[in-house]
Amino acid sequence: MGDLLLIRHGETEWSRSGRHTGRTDVPLTPDGELQAAALAPALAARRITHVLCSPLRRAVRTAELSLPRGRGVVLEPGLVEWDYGAYEGLTTAEIRQRHPGWDLWRDGVPTGGPDRPGETLARLGERCDAVLVRADAALRDTGGDVALFAHGHVLRALTARRLGRPAADGALYRLDTGTLSVLGTEHGRPVITGWNIPP
Repeated sequence: MGDLLLIRHGETEWSRSGRHTGRTDVPLTPDGELQAAALAPALAARRITHVLCSPLRRAVRTAELSLPRGRGVVLEPGLVEWDYGAYEGLTTAEIRQRHPGWDLWRDGVPTGGPDRPGETLARLGERCDAVLVRADAALRDTGGDVALFAHGHVLRALTARRLGRPAADGALYRLDTGTLSVLGTEHGRPVITGWNIPP
């Protein structure tokens, strides 16, 4: 069976400044495009049989720049970033000015109204579980690798769920922009075989 390849999109203006970027559809910066393109050799060395990608343009563009031209990519809504509700666009420092000691993975987010309802950690974990069911089916069908192009927090929660842990354990896995991580198996158990690997 192949591996799950987790690719966090390249840098955006919001990721560079530490702003929580959930559903806001911001583009890659020029440096983010370079990060994405630099992933191409590492991905070309893998036997990727399926590609699932968040529909947000920062993830789609990262896939376009790091995969061979014409490579099929399936948009997967379950890979969209955590909906940060009222905290969308704010930095952790700004949120802690209002709520000292706030922690995303422990305290979650408040609703931001109809356009940004926010999302509980439990709901994020359920989305990750559904993506993993789909990815596992692809892994079994082909024996090759499955690449997931997405965002920092959703990939961290997905990793925790893959390892049989609560989604909140995603707090333990730092994940930078423009990086590759690999989830494989050892003796039939899911394990991390590579993490936060820069190009």
